[in-house]
Amino acid sequence: MVDMDAFIDRLNPDMCVVTAAAGGERAGCLVGFASQCSMRPVRFVVWLSKVNRTYEVARAADFLAVHLLTPEQHGLAALFGGETGDRVDKFAHTAWTEGHGGAVVLREACAWFVGGIGERIDGGDHVGFVLEPVQCGEHGKADGRSLLRLADTLTITPGHPVD
Repeated sequence: MVDMDAFIDRLNPDMCVVTAAAGGERAGCLVGFASQCSMRPVRFVVWLSKVNRTYEVARAADFLAVHLLTPEQHGLAALFGGETGDRVDKFAHTAWTEGHGGAVVLREACAWFVGGIGERIDGGDHVGFVLEPVQCGEHGKADGRSLLRLADTLTITPGHPVD
């Protein structure tokens, strides 16, 4: 196996919170593997860890919501990245509303979208959910504030650590 640390250690991707709802359950987690993956039509992919509760709920969901945060929202990132839904109702600790198709939309996110799940791709220890956007919104207007990035979240101990 090739040692990729010299490459991967230089990356500092935007982080987002992905939420899912299905079968009367809600779940959400902090995600660092996400990207637009098509221009026409617009598609976005989020990669969820197979050991995460959000993945289990997302498997049964038709829609996911993807939320961007700013560095000032580190507490919200810590809630969704450092706690596990197996023990904590994360949604009892933050304001949210129901979006398209029953998706869970976090009211504090600086920007968000709801996407229908068009495809699931097994990538190893993560599964990619290719989303077709159906609803989008923002909290306030874009004001040049930077987005929360991986380097901003390194102090968060994952709720479900990866081996």
